[in-house]
Amino acid sequence: MMATTADLCDRFAEAAQACVANWRSYGGRTALCGTVQTLRTFEDAALIRETLGTDGAGRVLVIDAGGSRKAAVLGDNMARLGIKNGWQGVLIYGVVRDVEILRELDFGVHALGAVPVRGGKSGVGEVGAEILIGGVAIQPGDFIAMDGDGVVIIAAHHASEFAATLSLA
Repeated sequence: MMATTADLCDRFAEAAQACVANWRSYGGRTALCGTVQTLRTFEDAALIRETLGTDGAGRVLVIDAGGSRKAAVLGDNMARLGIKNGWQGVLIYGVVRDVEILRELDFGVHALGAVPVRGGKSGVGEVGAEILIGGVAIQPGDFIAMDGDGVVIIAAHHASEFAATLSLA
């Protein structure tokens, strides 16, 4: 069983950073954790699709979509692609669509909201860069945990210290 975000904050107060935003859970998997891969884009889904098409074993894709609520950058087809390739889920500083279907999938999806409009397909963006979401600098290799209480990030240089406690679900 995975340690909760509240437990992580209590036990590792010096390392656990709460990533504060108005997160909503849309996926069928409401609690998850894993190693971070970062992606930055804006109202565009192509690079997200490409990344979810790669091996994601034990990883969570953390997407800085600029906080836009105009165009969804993830829907059910991309979530299925992520499942197929072993991704634990996604954290999106932006919006999703197909929420009724997302709830049925064994995939973690936390985002700011939902909108029916599909994002672009130009492929503009960057994978693997440091991003800043909810007051937390997030880098590839960091540890992330998400559940009903929120989102917690532990920097990669601290995560190894807690490996025995952090159950990668």
